[in-house]
Amino acid sequence: MEPIIALDADGVLLDYHKAYRQAWLRAFGVLPALKDPDAYWPIDRWDVELLEGERLAQFRAVFDGEFWSTIPAIDGAIEACHNLNNAGFRLICVTAMDEKFSLARHQNLLNLGFPIDSVIATPHIGNNGFSPKAEVLNQLKPIAFIDDYLPYFNGVDSSIHFALITREVNGSPNVGPELNRIQSMHTDLARFADWWLPAHVRWAHEPALKEK
Repeated sequence: MEPIIALDADGVLLDYHKAYRQAWLRAFGVLPALKDPDAYWPIDRWDVELLEGERLAQFRAVFDGEFWSTIPAIDGAIEACHNLNNAGFRLICVTAMDEKFSLARHQNLLNLGFPIDSVIATPHIGNNGFSPKAEVLNQLKPIAFIDDYLPYFNGVDSSIHFALITREVNGSPNVGPELNRIQSMHTDLARFADWWLPAHVRWAHEPALKEK
């Protein structure tokens, strides 16, 4: 069987920042200006107000099937996935989202050209301080798990390679002693693939090695 690499979606494969901005436009007819290009959270990245009440409900309403099926890819992520897949790895997206939108997410990835085998949706909040993704990952047993949110590694079997995407740093939750459990850190998925593949290319995809 092909070894599995499990990947998060938002912040690893897909650009949630850009999608959030477009969601604001759909909800309120205004395209927010950039406030902080190094902000981890979209509410800090874009010049937007803190919502509550009816305006919050109005905004949440646009996070529908259309939203979850039209999020753009992060630069370099599609090519990185093809390189990983061509090297013999089966790619599975493990994402914390409402399960009813998992098909929209998978279609989004397929429409963009990602070679993602399947999408597994988990809750946003885990139990006993563990990642909501921990149970799925511990059953799936991927060779590597890639996420951009440090708390999502809590409770995951340490035999899995932990790769953290260290994107925008302002307000980032990717700090503290839990970083000691991370085995590699990369600014994006493309750099992970460039680092990972030289040591993990499948023998069957290297004809030159067969001749030796």
